[in-house]
Amino acid sequence: MRVLLTGHQGYLGTVMAPVLTAAGHHVTGLDAGLFADCVLGPPPADPQGHRVDLRDVTAEHLAGVDAVIHLAALSNDPLGSLAPELTYDINHHASVRLARLARDAGVRRFLYASTCSVYGAAGGEDLVGEDAPLRPVTPYAESKVRVEDDLHALADADFSPVCLRNATAFGYSPRLRADIVLNNLVGHAFLSGEVLVLSDGTPWRPLVHAADIARAFTAALTAPREAVHDRAFNIGSEINNVTVAEIAEQVAAAVAGSKVVITGENGADPRSYRVDFSRFRTAIPGFDCEWTVKQGALELADAYRQFGLTREDFDRRFTRLAVLSAASDAGTVDDTLRWRR
Repeated sequence: MRVLLTGHQGYLGTVMAPVLTAAGHHVTGLDAGLFADCVLGPPPADPQGHRVDLRDVTAEHLAGVDAVIHLAALSNDPLGSLAPELTYDINHHASVRLARLARDAGVRRFLYASTCSVYGAAGGEDLVGEDAPLRPVTPYAESKVRVEDDLHALADADFSPVCLRNATAFGYSPRLRADIVLNNLVGHAFLSGEVLVLSDGTPWRPLVHAADIARAFTAALTAPREAVHDRAFNIGSEINNVTVAEIAEQVAAAVAGSKVVITGENGADPRSYRVDFSRFRTAIPGFDCEWTVKQGALELADAYRQFGLTREDFDRRFTRLAVLSAASDAGTVDDTLRWRR
């Protein structure tokens, strides 16, 4: 298939592009390039792509495309809360505009990267399935809910949107992110010897490796239409429903000489939920996630050691908010986070 992959120079897109290519698809990227230089290790071999802001996509970018995989977004909750109006402009309005352009261009399948954060503070002992109430608690998660609603309205006999609600990603990517929980904890342990948990450690988090997300999207791309059309799927594995304290213990085991420090704070993040991932396994027989939290912690520790992760890179180059703040302070992007010409 001829696939347009938005966000191909991001954390997930950098992992996903070669997986799609290996499956035989022709991949064209589309990315603003804001994080293209956030590389740890050998530079990745990007597919041919368009360097364009998501808000500036035109019909020409969709010409000849069979399917769109839409990853591009302002990612993570601190960034979304800092500039909620930009979060809604990019993550919601621009995403729905892209979907309309795709439908009008004859694109048959539109895979949208949503998030399990739409469940918010679900709490309780039961696993949360796709039909559970959505309780987003941040602009980032709220923007994802709005896009899902609008994609449902666009679905028709010729246009099949599919919403893949990813658990919190982890694992090595050549374009690293250090502001997601496992990657962050391993980095702190590697650089300081402490696995610093800024809470009481009790909240539940569902995690999924970036490579398993790539495999899930690749499987959904060619799945029978009746199995995925206009449906939402949680992406992850029940084995990776873990508390923050459990994540910390796996990190301490992976980083020799490190110790867990739990501060006991309540924190501002009320999310706590365990997720049921069985719907996707039913829709895609034979699919299951391959990576555990333990394996991911070991992989990250090895990558940080091999590629010489530094404190400055960890705090600045691989933290989304810090990258965009530096670009804004330097005047290379304007107040709307577009490149200055």
